[in-house]
Amino acid sequence: MEWLQNPVFSTWDPNTSLWSNALITLYMTAGTMLFATLVGLPLGVLLFETEKAHGSLARWVNRVVGFIVNVGRSFPFIILIIALIPVTRFVVGRVTGPNAAMFALTVSAIPFLARLIEINLREISAGKIEATQMMGASRWQVIRQVLLPEALPGIIGSLTTTTITVIGYTAMAGVVGGKGLGDLATRMGYQSYDNVVMVATVVLLVVMVIVIQAFGTFLGKAVDHRARQS
Repeated sequence: MEWLQNPVFSTWDPNTSLWSNALITLYMTAGTMLFATLVGLPLGVLLFETEKAHGSLARWVNRVVGFIVNVGRSFPFIILIIALIPVTRFVVGRVTGPNAAMFALTVSAIPFLARLIEINLREISAGKIEATQMMGASRWQVIRQVLLPEALPGIIGSLTTTTITVIGYTAMAGVVGGKGLGDLATRMGYQSYDNVVMVATVVLLVVMVIVIQAFGTFLGKAVDHRARQS
């Protein structure tokens, strides 16, 4: 087919290749999810644990962390990535490229994931938690042996949802020099009026989302003991 002769399909040049920019998008997504999980998961647990705590310090921590999470979630990503330019330059050393975009992506993904994790933990039956505590388990043991295992299917679903959101954000990061499929679609598709590039990038992004969603659904069912019992 004639459209397959487009150079975007036949080169690995990062400036013009569909495949190189697809790998850059996957790199940004994977790196973002790694850092967002390392911070967002404990943050979600902290929000859950301090919500009904009796101590004044715990309630104060919950209010402060909850406020920060809410503010972080309220920022449109395209505004956030511009607002973070001074911080990105300080942390990464530059404001363009995949690593700079990954920093902004991580900052955006952490509060989103933390709130989803908190919601997952709220769905755990209070009876299971109380039964474990009556057996003499410490709070850390409750978290490690009850909360996280019981919430694991939901956590995997939240990670899947966040990953798909991050893929969408990488496309917006391309508008401000973040590279990846969004940058390719903007430069070679929109600005150069190349419909083949536009369609190819959209199709590839849709395929990525479908594959990630299917894998997340499969993994969630695999670890769901309730599904196995039924």
